[in-house]
Amino acid sequence: MTNITTERRKIPAKKLAYQERFLSLMKEYKKILLIGADNVGSSHFQSVRASLRGEAIILMGKNTIVRKILHQNQKEFPDHAQMIPKLSGNLGFVFTNGDIQAIRRKILDNKVGAPARVGAIAPCDVSISPGATGLGPELTSFMQACFISTMIVRGQIEVKHKVDLIKKGEKVSPSHAALLTKLKMSPFSYNLTVPYIFDNGAFFDADVLDLSEQDLLRSFSEGIRNVACISLATNYPTLASVPHSICNAHNTIFSISVACSHPYHATKKIIRLLDDPEALQEAIAAASAAEAAEAAAVVAVDDGEGGVDDDCCDCPEDDIFGGPLFGSDEDDY
Repeated sequence: MTNITTERRKIPAKKLAYQERFLSLMKEYKKILLIGADNVGSSHFQSVRASLRGEAIILMGKNTIVRKILHQNQKEFPDHAQMIPKLSGNLGFVFTNGDIQAIRRKILDNKVGAPARVGAIAPCDVSISPGATGLGPELTSFMQACFISTMIVRGQIEVKHKVDLIKKGEKVSPSHAALLTKLKMSPFSYNLTVPYIFDNGAFFDADVLDLSEQDLLRSFSEGIRNVACISLATNYPTLASVPHSICNAHNTIFSISVACSHPYHATKKIIRLLDDPEALQEAIAAASAAEAAEAAAVVAVDDGEGGVDDDCCDCPEDDIFGGPLFGSDEDDY
């Protein structure tokens, strides 16, 4: 019986050096930006590196190697394992301990114009404005083949109307690429993208950084509203539902007081008016006259100034609960 022995494959020194470099950066830096490098040239990449020098370090590498490093060192870096499912495509890593928002802005603002290449996916709409093109009359047939209406003015081709040549997401055809090259147009611009961010153990989509304070307040308000609805539906009191429960209870007491003609400080005037029909008619007439006067004043303001002042709203913009529960302290019951 022959013993077959297999010699263990030797790991190249270059991969070992990359592993040591990657692990040392993970130990030194607590924040990592995953970057996409599609359609980015070497000179463009160098300019990005120069802009981040002293603030961050860019490290590229094969996704398979990075996955293996993260798997093998998962006990030492358990939080970094969150990046493994997202490692696909032409990705790189930006290690930093500085302000993530500032680093991301520098990366995204560094754009380079590029011509339209055949087969490329258009990142934006491309159109040709009417006017002189600088092309000679011999290219008239070529323009007509691209379904562009032209005319000859002073020995050169002019485009009559605006032409929407390529839509965002479409592939660039050979004729479109040739036309844009002849017009010396570089309609596309590319930059490094930042799809994901790792920050002190938290891994999230980079679009979270674009949320404003108003967006956060709106989401917080919707969350409070949902909690209050569920609490009221299940009769389970919470801090969000207690004000509504008190309001509903007060409405019930108010209705019972009016129905039973048993007044308290909030229903004294209403019950007095219900018991005196003449006084009720006078109150209704006075209220109608007041509404008519207010409507006339609003129309006058609209005609004179072109709109109603926003300051007339009693509810402050930053009050996410819709104002006071029972009115202001000056309300007369």
